[in-house]
Amino acid sequence: QAQLVASGGGSVEPGGSLTLSCEVSGYSYTSYCMAWFRQAPGKEREGVAAIDSEGVTAYAYGMRGRFTISVDNAKNTLYLRINDLTTEDAAEYYCAAERWVGYCYPKTVYASSGQGTQVTVSS
Repeated sequence: QAQLVASGGGSVEPGGSLTLSCEVSGYSYTSYCMAWFRQAPGKEREGVAAIDSEGVTAYAYGMRGRFTISVDNAKNTLYLRINDLTTEDAAEYYCAAERWVGYCYPKTVYASSGQGTQVTVSS
């Protein structure tokens, strides 16, 4: 299984931007699906975005535009750029990875996921 370490969270004012990073190691997938999901206090886990080894991206409903997922294969690092942050975006953000099995879309359960990084949005 892959090991994932997320970072880059912090406190941001509404309207601000943030880039989360996730270092991925210990996997041997030729084809993969990597993703981000989040969980706010008192709310259910929510898929955010996913990207496969071909660079094809998918976003949860309402998240295309402000969220951008990308991967640097040379650095084994997954990224999530969030623009125009709102208080609704405040949550623990988690990165995840699994072998590509024919599809790659945002969901909440993956073969491997790491500890989260906290995003706080307040003025």
